[in-house]
Amino acid sequence: MNEVQEKDNFWTYIAVAVVLVAGAVLMVKNAEHDKYATAAKNIAEDASNSAYRSDVLHQGGLTK
Repeated sequence: MNEVQEKDNFWTYIAVAVVLVAGAVLMVKNAEHDKYATAAKNIAEDASNSAYRSDVLHQGGLTK
């Protein structure tokens, strides 16, 4: 009758998993942001020579 109950670590494991997933998402998000920083700078410098201009894409009835 003197049984020692083992502590349940279920919620601890869930919290660790959430923190790890959130960290991974933030790392990927930061990597994606840096990936496009050069393109954004180039577009800001010379917006008239950008492949991302919507008026060029939609000129003459063309769509994306």
